[in-house]
Amino acid sequence: MKMWYLWAAFIVLSIISLFVGVKDIAPWDLLHLTPEQQQVMWISRLPRLVSMIIAGTSMSIIGLIMQQLTRNKFVSPTTAGTMDSARFGILVAMMLFSNASTLEKILVAFVFALLGTFIFMRILDRVKFKDAIFIPLVGLMFGNIVSSITTFFAYKNDLIQNMSAWLQGDFSTVLKGRYEMLYVSIPLMIIAYLFANRFTIAGMGEEFAVNLGLNYKAVVNIGLVLVAAVSSVVILTVGTIPFLGLVVPNIVTMYQGDHLKKNLTHTALLGAVFVLFCDILGRIIIYPYEISIGLTVGVLGSAIFIFLLLRRKAYAS
Repeated sequence: MKMWYLWAAFIVLSIISLFVGVKDIAPWDLLHLTPEQQQVMWISRLPRLVSMIIAGTSMSIIGLIMQQLTRNKFVSPTTAGTMDSARFGILVAMMLFSNASTLEKILVAFVFALLGTFIFMRILDRVKFKDAIFIPLVGLMFGNIVSSITTFFAYKNDLIQNMSAWLQGDFSTVLKGRYEMLYVSIPLMIIAYLFANRFTIAGMGEEFAVNLGLNYKAVVNIGLVLVAAVSSVVILTVGTIPFLGLVVPNIVTMYQGDHLKKNLTHTALLGAVFVLFCDILGRIIIYPYEISIGLTVGVLGSAIFIFLLLRRKAYAS
């Protein structure tokens, strides 16, 4: 897949996204927008487009980083307990700091997401049977345990309805003034690009990386901090987007190989294209109503995940 294909799809889907919605706005209306159309465009449509692009690119890139560091193509924030740990952190922030600001909730969610990811990595170190499919299943079980604890405390503190907002990703609530925290992901992605070669070397194993003079543990820790920070920001802003960080990096590595720095731009663009496509699909299937992005990405992502599993099994046999 050539880069210009992705750029073309990205531009076309971005334009379509601006003009799909309950309020009819046609491209030629841009020359003479009514006050109501201007409000819809500047307060809702443009912030929604920007948030989809940032969320799609950042979640795809951290998925690629996790797969590189764990040396497993089926590991992502969804299958490693990172997302579930971040949701647990949000619940703790709601229980202990009821008047906490968005930034404070992000910090608490970040701490829990980082802790959960570190626990998963420790489990990964202790597992002797490191099968490509077995490891993400362990991560899913760990994530379900954390999710069950979150649900228990949410029921106990009568916060289950509040927590349900974080279970499904939804861009329909994105408005001007409520999505700007996503901009935190941009410098984190720049850091990911600067450390791309180090992540590639770290993905070859600790012994190999140390022999090349790399501070293996420091690089891995930087990667996990990036994963936890981006996951926390995205969950608190737009909710959970399942399987995005799993599916997109796998598709890219299928036609690009495993060189992380070479794959970053492709992964970012394909992630944005995938989210844009799923969001537009969710807006037109039951128009004028809307299906959440968490559901559309979850259905398509899980289908692709099953295909990847079957494809790997077919190659193994």
